Amino acid sequence: MSQMLNRRRFLQASAAAAASISVSTVRTWAGGVDEYVEAIVIGSGFGGAVTSLRLGQAGIETIVLERGRRWQITDAGNTFSTTDNPDGRAAWLSPTTVLPPPVPEIPIDVYTGVLDVKRGNGINVYRGAGVGGGSLVYGAITYQPTEELFYKVFPRTIKYSELDRVYYPRVRSILKASPIPDDILQTEYYLASRILMEQARKAGLNTRKIDAAINWDIVRQERAGKKVASIINGQVYYGTNSGAKNSVDRNYLGMAEATGNVEIRPLHVVTMIGESDRGRYRVVCHQINERGEVLVQKSFICHYLFLAAGSIGTTELLLRAKTNRTLRRLNNQVGKFWGTNSDSTTLMINAGETNPTPGNPGVIAVEHLDNPIAPVILEAFHGLPFVPQGILPVLGQGISQPEGYLTYNTATKLADLFWPNNSADSQRNTQALQYTYQRLNQANGTSLATPPDYSFTAHPLGGATIGQVCSTHGQVFGYPNLFVVDGALIPGSTACSNPSLTIAALAERSMDHFLNRIPRLRKI
Repeated sequence: MSQMLNRRRFLQASAAAAASISVSTVRTWAGGVDEYVEAIVIGSGFGGAVTSLRLGQAGIETIVLERGRRWQITDAGNTFSTTDNPDGRAAWLSPTTVLPPPVPEIPIDVYTGVLDVKRGNGINVYRGAGVGGGSLVYGAITYQPTEELFYKVFPRTIKYSELDRVYYPRVRSILKASPIPDDILQTEYYLASRILMEQARKAGLNTRKIDAAINWDIVRQERAGKKVASIINGQVYYGTNSGAKNSVDRNYLGMAEATGNVEIRPLHVVTMIGESDRGRYRVVCHQINERGEVLVQKSFICHYLFLAAGSIGTTELLLRAKTNRTLRRLNNQVGKFWGTNSDSTTLMINAGETNPTPGNPGVIAVEHLDNPIAPVILEAFHGLPFVPQGILPVLGQGISQPEGYLTYNTATKLADLFWPNNSADSQRNTQALQYTYQRLNQANGTSLATPPDYSFTAHPLGGATIGQVCSTHGQVFGYPNLFVVDGALIPGSTACSNPSLTIAALAERSMDHFLNRIPRLRKI
């Protein structure tokens, strides 16, 4: 408990210092010297990476501001810490590690590590920090929702057929996403996935392999001892040392920098966005060192501003701008319609060995989309340490209503997050999940060690959503050159699928629309 309180105080003090710039200070800082660039992208995860590449290819001078550091994969295979031996690289400016239970918190040095947690009221949210954003710490799952379920979340003004024909394939091709090959699936590292597939078959449920942004040839090198064991050892949540994970710093962002028009600036924490003159925007940030200490304050002026700091980060910037009146025309929907993608975790008890720790998660999915209560999917949740043999951790997802919200706390200068984890919709999703588990248990003689746990999510979505805060192409209402291009624009769910592919596909769609309008926009 004391460690948790110390962490909370540390983060509040750090964030308050970063956000405590008054509007008058912003206008006169450092002698009033601003750096001008045509476009700024805040954040470098899926939405920011897509945006950066397309801006660079269009010849638009662009700066990407990323709060975290750059993580270059080394030949020695020691870029990241590991879950069995964590250090400061494991967590963002935290005195302890932050992975959810059953993993205990372990004291570490305060450092700009890759995994961050936002502790909310009713929910904890896990997110990435570093050049590559959430792609550094996700399971590489590249999952496309069905058309029927897509329209349970998104408006029909977004054509699924266009996403299916153009944008989903475009993203998969750049991420080099593909299903797990059979020769790897049949190894001991993926026993838990094979068990779940067989249990689903006995229960009459559909299973399929999911595309994963993994270089499977490197995984084979891991097996042969030619690369450090990473994917086969479940090392995904603190980064993957072998380089097998195709995180966006290794494709989209590298391609963006290769255009010569995009500069990525790590360790730049944005503290304020606001209007400047002639329809332009001012962005203020702190450049920090790897211990989180502020080195210098900077101010930029840009013509085009793209927000890609993630659901929590983007929404917090907009709420701060609304509260401080640096973006006066923002409406009252900012911060609303937030959700968890109906993330849950469950531990299933099996009679034999399960090898729950090795392998990357989500290589197969059990799809119960015709569940009579609500559609759900299940994925074997490999990679968490401290899970004993005989236990099968499972990640469940569904369609959660965006009933959460964020508000701006003027005392801490942070956004506070609220999630009604016992709402009627949440109870319905829990019942749907329990219905699917009952079917599995009856067919296989298994049982649940714990009921579904909805206390944390790795898939935060919403806060600046389509139709409420911005258009279907991400343009913020009232601000023609301000765009949301990340998970903040998605209303709470990506329709029974992991969100990364849909976030990137929607960003690709938004950038095509934006670049088609560039000649007119430049005259505004």
